[in-house]
Amino acid sequence: MAPRVDSVTSTPNLPQAADVVIVGGGIVGVTAALHLAEKGISVALVEKGIVAGEQSGRNWGWCREQLRTVPELPLAMRSLALWRGFAERIGEDAGFRQTGMMVVTKDQSEIETWRQWLENTKSFGLAGGLLNAAEVKAKIPLTSENWIGAIWSPTDGWGEPAISAPAIARAAQRKGAAIIQNCAVRGWETSGGQISHVVTERGTIRTSRVIVAAGTWSQLLLRNQGIRDFIQSGVYATAFRTEAGPEVFAGGVGSPYFSYRHRTDGGYTIGLCGRGRVEITPMGILQARHFLPLFFSRRGDLMLRVGKSFFDGPFAIHRWRLDRPSPFERHRRYDPPPNSEIAAAGIKAFHAAYPSMQGAGIAESWGGMIDSTPDAVPVISPVAGHPGCILASGFSGHGFAIGPAAGEMAAEMAMDDKATVDPTPFRLGRFRDGTQHGIHRWI
Repeated sequence: MAPRVDSVTSTPNLPQAADVVIVGGGIVGVTAALHLAEKGISVALVEKGIVAGEQSGRNWGWCREQLRTVPELPLAMRSLALWRGFAERIGEDAGFRQTGMMVVTKDQSEIETWRQWLENTKSFGLAGGLLNAAEVKAKIPLTSENWIGAIWSPTDGWGEPAISAPAIARAAQRKGAAIIQNCAVRGWETSGGQISHVVTERGTIRTSRVIVAAGTWSQLLLRNQGIRDFIQSGVYATAFRTEAGPEVFAGGVGSPYFSYRHRTDGGYTIGLCGRGRVEITPMGILQARHFLPLFFSRRGDLMLRVGKSFFDGPFAIHRWRLDRPSPFERHRRYDPPPNSEIAAAGIKAFHAAYPSMQGAGIAESWGGMIDSTPDAVPVISPVAGHPGCILASGFSGHGFAIGPAAGEMAAEMAMDDKATVDPTPFRLGRFRDGTQHGIHRWI
């Protein structure tokens, strides 16, 4: 069952026109809507289900700068600055807590890798650094594990997915944005090569700019519009939360097997690092050559299966007319079931590492789909040959953390404004011109 998220009351009527239409009510879409509304730009955000109904309400909640790949680091830094200022900016709790986050290890070679990362990113002036065994034990004294070291960032933290995107969406509404839920965007029409109308199941919105921030559904929408440049795949993942228990650490800890972070309800959100299921789909077969390096780098963690998604889902082959129902109406809130074996293994490992948590069982588990690009770096880019179309998708498990800055960047592109962060690393064209990034091992 999908985890509960805070509610957002939809704008009653579909607007007849908007300067910008945003497709998707995740963290990227809502922050883009907020940025545009604050600038006095009329904006309509249209979501097929509910705000934060899919991955923006199901992720681990980590918001970090540490261990980012260098091309993504400036965006992560900008995003953390936005996270820290959200509560004051929107006038309500955005769910963010600056608690410090760390990744621990028993492998000396991993420490050397971290040391090299710190050297490579020294010019960014990041806080924190390496901890020795005694310093790790001092921060997490209740663990039974004997970690030899960690990489630590005191300025990182976590957000509560159930709270964050809905709070930002409500703030965007107060600034004038229209938030339309349970309304699928089927596509858009053009006039003279320029976008003229977005077509939804409830009618059309006159506009010249569209931001596609539809997560795992972005490629499907684009392909039906004849846009085939975006390369995207997905991994089915499982996470869970524990019942409330003793505080073992106020922030988050990543380890080779599982990662956790504290929650506002006193429990912990836990996920097994890299574990998931890849289902064979028509689009997966067509794009397999692009994803082979990424798949082989993580093949020990991924299960390969054939499932229902071969025939119906974000990576099946669908075609539809704009005056007919689309696949998006069939999947208001994509809700894959959790893997009970992964959850059971995770809670067992957590209890072994933190004996004081033995009495806190699994309160809730959930499944989700993490969309990915071949180099695990998102696309935030105008779509060449399609004036007015901005794509912000393919966040590869990093979307919640860097979503605020990604939404800001997409909004700047829609307004033809100078970007706060250099958008070059996130170009859509990198997958066609051979400039995609090297694969980075993410925690």
